[in-house]
Amino acid sequence: MPSPEDPSERRASAGAAAGRSSAKRPRLSGQTVGALAVTLALLAAGLLVTLGAERPGRVPAAHAEPAFEALGHRGARGLMPENTLPAFRRALAVGVTTLELDVVLTADGVPVVLHDLRLPADRTRTPAGAWLEGPGPAVSSLSLEALQAYDVGCARPGSRAAGRFPEQACLDGVAAPTLAAVLALGEAWSGGRIGYSIETKLSPDEPAASSSPSDLAAAVVEAVRAAGVEARTTVQSFDWRSLAAVQAIAPELPTVHLTVERSWLDNLQRGRPEASPWLAGLDADDFPARPAALVAEAGGAVWSPYYRDLREGDVAAAHDLGLRVVVWTVNDPVDMARLLDDGVDGIVTDYPDRLRVVLADKGRPLPQPFHRPTH
Repeated sequence: MPSPEDPSERRASAGAAAGRSSAKRPRLSGQTVGALAVTLALLAAGLLVTLGAERPGRVPAAHAEPAFEALGHRGARGLMPENTLPAFRRALAVGVTTLELDVVLTADGVPVVLHDLRLPADRTRTPAGAWLEGPGPAVSSLSLEALQAYDVGCARPGSRAAGRFPEQACLDGVAAPTLAAVLALGEAWSGGRIGYSIETKLSPDEPAASSSPSDLAAAVVEAVRAAGVEARTTVQSFDWRSLAAVQAIAPELPTVHLTVERSWLDNLQRGRPEASPWLAGLDADDFPARPAALVAEAGGAVWSPYYRDLREGDVAAAHDLGLRVVVWTVNDPVDMARLLDDGVDGIVTDYPDRLRVVLADKGRPLPQPFHRPTH
């Protein structure tokens, strides 16, 4: 997910009330009640089959979804350098249901775990140990070997990245990992129990630095299948072209449709003459009432909005369409508590340790921590 430019935390609350009415009805005989029960059961079974076949946004039956998802954003970005093996180890040790990570392709077609299309100057050191001056090369222009010669283990002192996450460790000699390496780590530490939410990173606004949607989708699907983690993996993106590609080649993988409507990124682009290039041919203006309806039309299983974009009634509307709602990126415990009360199905956070405290305060089950295997 992108990093918002406005770090202040907004406070909001929403409530709803509903009334019930009752009326007396004539009693039925026991025989009639039994007949009605059988009839209703048969009708319900048929209705469920129909809904399962036609309702958009349903999760494949073989896919494992936790009741509530606690997602470590880029591993645990608030505590360790983002999208690195140390960050994912920390997230596993703290205890999350799901590792959230970003993927781009190298020049030789290897899916690697990085957020940016170009190496960022505030988090990258050259093979000689010097900080990058200005934006670095596009990841898509580098071979895996060339990319992994760079060190991405520390935020540059005095940079905005360092200022935003003062608890983040600064490590030396950390290379960007491959997607295969992250999946192998997660499987080894969790014994095949951790989930993965993999974000495809590409942009219609930067085609020169982006892989094609189909190539990136194919590489991610291949890695997921090779690791045997299809039942615990979702694929997410702001660029829905890649999600359409995933749906075409891997219908067993639920897709998570990210949305944001902010000055620093707006992938819905309402009110413009042309449809947004991020939405794979859909037009947000055709779905003015609720963004969830747009996600359902795209065949998504999960709607993942920026949490400050969430409006009263949005969660209920999404649930009515069979969608789960996972919000990002929430770091303030007050916001976490409010969103839990609002009924969201998951929270993406840079601080999974904070989320665990809020879950415990609410009496919610805590994700299991996992530790380095001893054998």
